Amino acid sequence: MELIPAIDIIDGNCVRLAKGDFSKETIYNKNPAEVAKSFEACGIKRLHMVDLNGASGQGLKNLGTLEKIASQTSLDIDFGGGIKTTNDVEAVLNAGADMVNLGTIIVKNPELFAQWIADFGPEKFLPGADVLEKKIKIHGWKENTGIYIFDFIENLTGLQIHTVFCTDISRDGMMQGPSVALYKEILEKFPSLNLIASGGVSCYEDLVLLKESGCSGAIVGKAIYEGNISLQQIQDFIKSN
Repeated sequence: MELIPAIDIIDGNCVRLAKGDFSKETIYNKNPAEVAKSFEACGIKRLHMVDLNGASGQGLKNLGTLEKIASQTSLDIDFGGGIKTTNDVEAVLNAGADMVNLGTIIVKNPELFAQWIADFGPEKFLPGADVLEKKIKIHGWKENTGIYIFDFIENLTGLQIHTVFCTDISRDGMMQGPSVALYKEILEKFPSLNLIASGGVSCYEDLVLLKESGCSGAIVGKAIYEGNISLQQIQDFIKSN
């Protein structure tokens, strides 16, 4: 299982929110590129980045941060937050991202998403399933869709998408443990899916549980920034895989 650190950006700063609540923002570092370099030095190969300004409806505001990290590291980066147009996709890829992570557009404009897959290739997209009580939420977790996670994934597999990250909103930023039962249920229904867990990871032992559940990756944020998972433990986990 691959460990994928998260860097969430607001106004160029590395931050974390609690349950997506912008009023509960903690700034951890004002130089995200240095954070990314520290991850790479530990053996990390991938990075998950979210432009929270974009996710809140302000448009892409942090492409400069993406460009800096992409130019100063060799990390494979997936980047998202407020991706709405073909120009947005092109801008993110041109800024150095290897993949575009997105969710809202898949629900709101499936025809456009299908066109992007045709134009750029399915390997350029990492869909995110942000769920609360197994139902998808969009627009920065503010809007309910009523769509079950299982139907969401079923539609994606029909588009030749085989890797998805799933965030349990109730656990994100809370460090109360990941939704292992939910991930097991998803993998029982879609055994060939590359499922990346996101949200709730609080310690090294949570990573072991996710690996045992069959997840192919785990996105980790606050647990690293709060020191609950040390850089040494990141190295140890990578060596154990």
